[in-house]
Amino acid sequence: MSPAASRGGGEEWGGSVLGSGLRCPPVLFCHRRHGPACLAEWGHAEEQTWGYCLTCQAGLDWAWSLLAASFPADIGSAHPTYHLSRGSCRHPALSSPSPASHASWDASLWAPSASPPSRLELVRFPPWAALRPSPASHPPPLAVCRRWNEVFHIPDLWRKFEFELNQPATSYLKSTHPDLIQQIIKRHANHLQYVSFKVDSSTESAEAACDILSQLVNCSIQTLGLISTAKPSFMDVSKAHFVSALTVVFINSKSLSSIKIEDTPVDDPSLKVLVANNSDTLKLLKMSSCPHVSPAGILCVADQCHGLRELALNYHLLSDELLLALSSEKHVNLEHLRIDVVSENPGQTEFHTIKKQSWDALIKHSPKVNIVMYFFLYEEEFDVFFREETPVTHLYFGRAVSKSMLGRIGLNCPRLIELVVCANGLQPLDDELIRIAERCKNLTAMGLGECEVTCRGFIEFVKMCGGRLTQLSVMEEVLIPDSDYNLDQIHSEVSKHLGRMWFPDMMPTW
Repeated sequence: MSPAASRGGGEEWGGSVLGSGLRCPPVLFCHRRHGPACLAEWGHAEEQTWGYCLTCQAGLDWAWSLLAASFPADIGSAHPTYHLSRGSCRHPALSSPSPASHASWDASLWAPSASPPSRLELVRFPPWAALRPSPASHPPPLAVCRRWNEVFHIPDLWRKFEFELNQPATSYLKSTHPDLIQQIIKRHANHLQYVSFKVDSSTESAEAACDILSQLVNCSIQTLGLISTAKPSFMDVSKAHFVSALTVVFINSKSLSSIKIEDTPVDDPSLKVLVANNSDTLKLLKMSSCPHVSPAGILCVADQCHGLRELALNYHLLSDELLLALSSEKHVNLEHLRIDVVSENPGQTEFHTIKKQSWDALIKHSPKVNIVMYFFLYEEEFDVFFREETPVTHLYFGRAVSKSMLGRIGLNCPRLIELVVCANGLQPLDDELIRIAERCKNLTAMGLGECEVTCRGFIEFVKMCGGRLTQLSVMEEVLIPDSDYNLDQIHSEVSKHLGRMWFPDMMPTW
């Protein structure tokens, strides 16, 4: 069983006794009689109990569960004899007769030298494996498989781990148990290779993640991800605290290939530390919404990390110099470039232009690169974009986009593969969509939200794209009936041109 499977939660209840509905908290012990207070995390599900002892580092292989409940009258005496095997614990009244040598507890199975189960899973305890013991009838201490303890700490099992850090006041999700975290830091920090931290919106959780990072001094991490399930999280942590913890990993890992540090206070000096120690191995860097990084900081990464294949950043970090650095002869072919174009305050952000020559150099060097742009702007802020040919392949507009902007896309985005428009307004987009269908020969996916297209214009668009339009998601409210087609006719016409059954999306009525 993987380490992740041992995170069962410490407040679960044992199974019912023969369907009687009685549910009681099990009392578990390891083979050295260390009691419940020493259990890291235990769980009980599908008639199986798992966990491990913090005191002796033993896994609960054969677990003895004491339930404060009596057996039904038809089961037998209050203290029945059990037959132990490597697969189950059976009540004699409910199983086939066993050899006479097994008429009582099998001491060989309880002995510390007992051979381990053939499979890496805990011995199952059916719901009737419960009793109320007296001193005379209590069996020997729990047998714990030494082999399981060894397997539990095999380095290969600890190469990948996700730390979940949540506060009860801000999240209903459970956190990784603090004792398990300490076990990993003490015994498996040097085995970790693929590590991620998933935190909620609280500053306490983000600070806890930084505390763990600062202790990974003997690590060999290859993949690091910092994930905030809700903002602000890491952005509320002291910049000095965050950078100090992050540079510990940058300095000690030496083989980082993938880093996702979006929405964090990472800065230029910490990126220089990253480059100094991991320039030969870094292949993926996602750092959108990192306000303390400058264009010079990201340019330093592109200049020295020649193996970089995927990059995600905000538009204000994009520059002609960066595109030329990614296009140098020493640099490998770029595969994925994601650019987030975001404006929080309309009219207060000035957007620069990128020269066509810089885009051309990138495409000449990396002809198969996917360039993805996410726009979260207001209509009046689109003026500088797509004035010249731009090799973007995927476009997503999260806010309203003007008709003129969509018109420029049809003229200057010949590599476009996917287009998603969440909102536009009340002006029909027939001409703009038809122009996109004419000029964007690679277009295979289209999504339309709060905008308007006449049924005739939409059918003409689909007819021009034909079967290459493999994904088409359009809300029913987008389509405006005209003199040629109504909503009852449009699905059959569109289906005919696509070569498959198609219906517009409908807004749920609840």
